[in-house]
Amino acid sequence: MSQQELLKRVIRALEDSGCEYMITGSFASSLQGEPRLTHDIDLVVLIPPEAIDKLTGHFPAPDYYLEGDQMKAAIRERTMFSVLHIAEGDKVDFWMMTPDPFDTSRFNRKIRESVLGVNLVVSAPEDTILAKLRWAKLSGGSEKQYRDALRVYEVQRDLLDLVYIQEWATTLGVEADWERIRREADV
Repeated sequence: MSQQELLKRVIRALEDSGCEYMITGSFASSLQGEPRLTHDIDLVVLIPPEAIDKLTGHFPAPDYYLEGDQMKAAIRERTMFSVLHIAEGDKVDFWMMTPDPFDTSRFNRKIRESVLGVNLVVSAPEDTILAKLRWAKLSGGSEKQYRDALRVYEVQRDLLDLVYIQEWATTLGVEADWERIRREADV
């Protein structure tokens, strides 16, 4: 199963189970900036407790690894859990929606995009940039995260809400990296 087929399966499972989601991370930055290989797909999700069994049923063993207790704990504690496609080794990380103001803002701004004939709900490009810069900061200055943010900026520059980015860059403490992106971007 290809990564795209896995993503389609995950989206069908979430929608069938009544769960809201948003694609984030390197998959989102590859859609909005420069494509690059990634073996995982990151989603921010809202999973109501009554959807757990139905969602779990979409990923049966032995084709998938999904720890039901880990999923329940992640929902309860607002952390994350993963689904692993055993044969290919591709992984989907489900990050529970938190009350963090930035997470709330970006989840409310998610957009629909059609990619390879599939309608996806994706982080808005501004939020992809900001999330990448925040991850770069949290990981001690990851250049890979920074480059992803830079490439999204370069591709999406004319469509971006720069005021929104500046306000959140200040709030998130990533304004120096945001300014660096604006200086280094290919014109």
